[in-house]
Amino acid sequence: MILYRELREAILSAGPRPDTLAGGALAPAILAELKEEPHLATLLQEIREEARRAVSEPVPPLSFADFSRFDAAGTRREYEQPYFERRGRLLALALAVLLDDADAGVYVEALENIIWDICGEYAWAIPAHLPDMRGMAPEGAVAPNRTVDLFAAETAHALAETLYLLGDRLHPWVASRIREEVERRVFRPLFERSTHFLWEAVTNNWAAVCGGAAGMAALLLIDDPVRLAGVQHRIVSAMESFLAGYGEDGCCPEGAGYWNYGFGYFVYWAEMLRDYTGGAVDLLQRDKIRRIAAFPAAVSLSGSLCVNYSDCQPAMIANTGLISRLCDRLGVSPPEMTAVPSFHADHCYRWPHQLRNLLWTNPKRMNVRSADRNWYFPSTAWLIAKRSAPGGLLAFSAKGGHNHEAHNHNDLGHFIVHAGGETLLADLGGGVYTREYFGEERYSFLHNGSQGHSVPLVNGLPQAPGERHRAAVVEVEAGQRVRVEPEAGRGAADTPVAPVVFELDLTAAYPEEAGLGAFFRRFEWRCDPTRGHAGLTLTDLFEFSGTGSAEDENSVTEHFISEYEPVVGAGEAVWRGERGMVSLRFDPARFRAAAEAIDTHRHDGSPMKVYLLRLHAERLPRQFECSFAIDCRLTS
Repeated sequence: MILYRELREAILSAGPRPDTLAGGALAPAILAELKEEPHLATLLQEIREEARRAVSEPVPPLSFADFSRFDAAGTRREYEQPYFERRGRLLALALAVLLDDADAGVYVEALENIIWDICGEYAWAIPAHLPDMRGMAPEGAVAPNRTVDLFAAETAHALAETLYLLGDRLHPWVASRIREEVERRVFRPLFERSTHFLWEAVTNNWAAVCGGAAGMAALLLIDDPVRLAGVQHRIVSAMESFLAGYGEDGCCPEGAGYWNYGFGYFVYWAEMLRDYTGGAVDLLQRDKIRRIAAFPAAVSLSGSLCVNYSDCQPAMIANTGLISRLCDRLGVSPPEMTAVPSFHADHCYRWPHQLRNLLWTNPKRMNVRSADRNWYFPSTAWLIAKRSAPGGLLAFSAKGGHNHEAHNHNDLGHFIVHAGGETLLADLGGGVYTREYFGEERYSFLHNGSQGHSVPLVNGLPQAPGERHRAAVVEVEAGQRVRVEPEAGRGAADTPVAPVVFELDLTAAYPEEAGLGAFFRRFEWRCDPTRGHAGLTLTDLFEFSGTGSAEDENSVTEHFISEYEPVVGAGEAVWRGERGMVSLRFDPARFRAAAEAIDTHRHDGSPMKVYLLRLHAERLPRQFECSFAIDCRLTS
């Protein structure tokens, strides 16, 4: 990305720390303009409401009983809810001091108290990320309360930026405490040891979030430019690991939510480093970065909905500041954004999202409809086809890949169908994070195992986890005049009725015990937006490897997953939303249909009811082919 020599020279040549880093640009005149912007009115109101609540209510306690709950029961919410509420108060109070001088005095006192309490926490890392105290600590490990995880790094950055913006308004003891605790809990464990944290070498969001947050804190607090140069070079190394997790086509295998998280922190840090060095270091000016920046527009569906594979949630919280900055700087197209996110949209209350939403949001980038295009990402074997019709969007997506991806689900051959603002054949997204969710029981959870996706059980067995269980792409045809480009993963617009073909060899997705000699899944999608109609033909071809008679004891159970209840009739199932409907025709002589309502929970813990359609066929011949006609229509 950049050599240490070049980075050191840029930092040493920069001179004193600029007073315009991040929110430092909030001069009185700019603040006055922001407070009059219509697109920010709701967010500003929410900030003030939360600040008033923080003044009137006591700081939520962090008890040892809640701290130890993860160790005892594997649950996280008991401790994390008050932990993140404290960060929300820090954010609201600091922003309220900036926004409302008239009330700053009462806000400052509450702000100093919350800072003091945060600085007094046993650890800034959450219990789920701390070492198991029953086991032996690895050689060279830091003390548990100096573990630098996502949230320790985020806390360091939030406090550093608070001090940077409000330093002369905070009591000197509070300012000193911030510097002392950030140094002790983050800088020394991270930058003054030869042993690296594991996240510095991972290829997922951890490298970017931990690195970006710690790197920004260093830019704001470390005064020695020589030390700062070494610190930033360590961050550069972690960012190279992070970016290696993206293909050259820019696809984020963790999904849009983790794109927002990981790539967001990369951009926040890179832009602060650029400002610090007066533009001498600009890490956004790479073709791969530009393609990563374009990813949200590819997966954007209607409103906030998105193509949401892995642990990504169905609704994408597009941080309008981040998206606007990337559009303005790199010329990429935005996803569909209808409003600046609520103050409470991020339950972790991450500092840079909200402040950059205030500072960077360009209202011209909002309410822009996503382009009608086909996208194919070779690095992950994701295909996405979208067409706008008078009644809304018609979209289809399917995926290959392998079953050891970041935030992996066993979902090879899974697909999504979207009509008029509703994803009627869906991906459930991530479930509630617990110890078991990331442990050996991960694929027993409906959200993660192939049993919770629109893929079949073969002889009663789901797909198996692991990188060797993968899909091989047999054919990709993204429509007339659309060229699949391995480097860019992009294509030109198709004609209204151009077919999309995607075929996968899924033989290796299943364990040997499933008795598969071969399994091919073929999708053919045809869309006619002028009629508000699209058709998907899904064809599965199975060859069983077991011995036996012509009518062997083989079985297939096809699964189709939705948040909409299907109406099942003779040879047909229909999912009907408010603005669209999907019907699936099957052979009733071969398949026995049954629909099941399943109660589960979304990632945030709220209840969720999903519907699983099972089509079971048994006593199958050695070679078995089945085809399903899936019609997708706009109804309003």
